[in-house]
Amino acid sequence: MSDSGYAIDVHGLNKHFGSKHVVKDLSLQVRKGEIFGFLGPNGSGKTTSIRMMCGLLTPDSGTGQCLGYELVRDADAIKRNVGYMTQKFSYWDDLTIRENLDFVARIYQMPNRREVVDRTLENLGLTTRASQLTGSLSGGWKQRLALAACMLHEPQLLLLDEPTAGVDPSARRDFWEELHRLAARGISVLVSTHYMDEAERCHKLAYIAYGQLLAQGTAAEVIAGQALSTWAISGDNLSSLSQALHGLPGVAQTVVFGGALHVSGNDDALLETTLREAIAGKPLQMTRVATGLEDVFIYMMNRSSDNFGPPP
Repeated sequence: MSDSGYAIDVHGLNKHFGSKHVVKDLSLQVRKGEIFGFLGPNGSGKTTSIRMMCGLLTPDSGTGQCLGYELVRDADAIKRNVGYMTQKFSYWDDLTIRENLDFVARIYQMPNRREVVDRTLENLGLTTRASQLTGSLSGGWKQRLALAACMLHEPQLLLLDEPTAGVDPSARRDFWEELHRLAARGISVLVSTHYMDEAERCHKLAYIAYGQLLAQGTAAEVIAGQALSTWAISGDNLSSLSQALHGLPGVAQTVVFGGALHVSGNDDALLETTLREAIAGKPLQMTRVATGLEDVFIYMMNRSSDNFGPPP
């Protein structure tokens, strides 16, 4: 075990399933106490990457460390020392919250199970519901139980695979406040998400599309790296305008956001000229806006190729 100053430090990870190259030369670093957002479309290798980093899958090639442990040589030690929250809720509906946590504590062979479970229930705000059957919990409370379970053994690294999918906005907000409290204690978090508001709450981001890492850095760095200019057009019949703009000079993408159409491109002058000509004489208004994360991620996703190929 070595201490590099990083909770995760991996280089050139590859994973194949049969003829499919699911993760391609993945390299990333997560600092201690950092919340690192892992984004990308479904089927892009996020879950496979997380499972390699927590010792559940062996990479075909590449090197790296988690918490100072070597990925391949020390896979068992990694599994004992990280907290992994799976994409699918995986606890027992016919047990109470306390019974689920006690079962997990037994798996970790904790000698002071009751004390650990009591402390975890209190820390995650679950004490008053400790005797409630898990199957009767809402999505937000199940999420909190899952986080409590992967925090029982006090890991310094959490790997969370789409932990807030299907959870209401209030529960998502509470969950993220808890993640920031954990990060303030020096705990590192790698979290995959599809929500842009969550991505903006991360210290750093990585975007993976069909196995290949396309961008990483702070939100500002990821946005700047695509060098997109964006205009917002407001008025009526925006869907028709969006279709009409496809393929015109300077137009890289069009996306409707509520009552506005965002149009982005890499050549700012050409884009502005095209848009002014397109809306001339129409009851529409155009305003230059800051390019957002969602604009950038849609742009990158549309330019990535599916490593599974077209459907049969």
